[in-house]
Amino acid sequence: MTVPGHDAGRSGPHHIIVVGGGAGGLELATRLGDRLGRSGRAQVTLIDKARVHLWKPLLHEIAAGSMDLGHHELDYLAQSHWHHFRYRIGEMIGLDRARQEVHVAPAVDDDGTEVTQRRSFRYDTLVIAVGSRTNDFGTPGVRQHALRIDTPDDAARVHRRLVNALIRAHAQPEPLRPEQLQVAIIGAGATGVELAAELHNTTRQLVAFGLDRIDPDKDIRLHLIEAADRILPALPQRLSDAAAGLLQKLGVDVHAAARVAEVMPNGLRLAGGQTIAAELVVWAAGVIAPDFLGALDGLEVNRINQLVVKPTLETTRDGNIFALGDCASCPWLGKDKTVPPRAQAAHQQASHLFKQIRWRLAAKPLQPFRYRDFGSLVSLGEYSTVGNLMGFLAGRSLLIEGYFARLMYLSLHLMHDYALHGFVKVFLDTLVRIITRRTEPHVKLH
Repeated sequence: MTVPGHDAGRSGPHHIIVVGGGAGGLELATRLGDRLGRSGRAQVTLIDKARVHLWKPLLHEIAAGSMDLGHHELDYLAQSHWHHFRYRIGEMIGLDRARQEVHVAPAVDDDGTEVTQRRSFRYDTLVIAVGSRTNDFGTPGVRQHALRIDTPDDAARVHRRLVNALIRAHAQPEPLRPEQLQVAIIGAGATGVELAAELHNTTRQLVAFGLDRIDPDKDIRLHLIEAADRILPALPQRLSDAAAGLLQKLGVDVHAAARVAEVMPNGLRLAGGQTIAAELVVWAAGVIAPDFLGALDGLEVNRINQLVVKPTLETTRDGNIFALGDCASCPWLGKDKTVPPRAQAAHQQASHLFKQIRWRLAAKPLQPFRYRDFGSLVSLGEYSTVGNLMGFLAGRSLLIEGYFARLMYLSLHLMHDYALHGFVKVFLDTLVRIITRRTEPHVKLH
């Protein structure tokens, strides 16, 4: 049975629904609530299957244990109350474009008890911002044996498995098996590279807390596996070379031009026949949008399920529906390619779409989105940060590294927090984290 949402009537303010509370979706809902929801010009609703938000670029730090999930997650219900929009829990499963309704699956708790029924919510303007997940390309064994870090729960699961592996190895009387304390990370994009560096640091910190039967330099090995001919293949060669040099100094085994043919219970097999023993296999390769997008009442999608949008961010087959972030295939004006799936792109699209919706309500023509590439930054944890700033001098890029690059990397998170909370709360939260950082372990121990 479908239960109509509380917004089922056709009268009243303009109904704006944002599906997906990731970086772009939550920033957009917050700004729309502050400007249009507060004044009553629109009723803004955010729909997400999770209850809390975490900035996705932090997931590798949660997985490694260098960051505590509880210190950085944001409660959707609280954010909606503070910023004049509504939050409704549930996963989007369908769409009726004729009736302008979003269908949402029932929400259930941990033991399977239904919390909310299947519901439908009416919209005048719909924004889909459901992000993406890693793409296993149909590789055998990935779903059964590999871990992912697509969500906060996934990242927390990786960390628990890591801590348990270390404790098990410390406590067992027999020698280590070949795969024990071996970690294979598949995919050497930004997430895989950053995870490798963080794990190198946190495993040594964990061992220092009393696990003295483990020699991290001898017993723990990290493998980073990439199908392309170099790590960070989507980024400039100079950035790739700088990151590779730093990983080499850390002792990370980098396997480039190595395609994974199968993930097994105790490791993986490469296409060339080589096997790599590993107790933990983390799949961080590829990008694909959620499967349900391919069945949304005729909306156009590409081969990786992204919704195809016009330069205005409208979907190609329905002017009432927009998409942004990783789930959208958006043309990059001036270039023969689409906007890359990066946090800076989602942030820029959210800012642009905020203006678009205001123009839409005022019956003004929509404007095309123009992506500005400010460069890329890759954090190698406590060791270094490397990156390039685009358009730094006369349209050229500047390679940066070290402390300055680290400050730039940290500023990206602060910019996201600023968009959600404003200056005062960001300043106070940052001050509190600096203080508590001095009184707590620098790595999560459970």
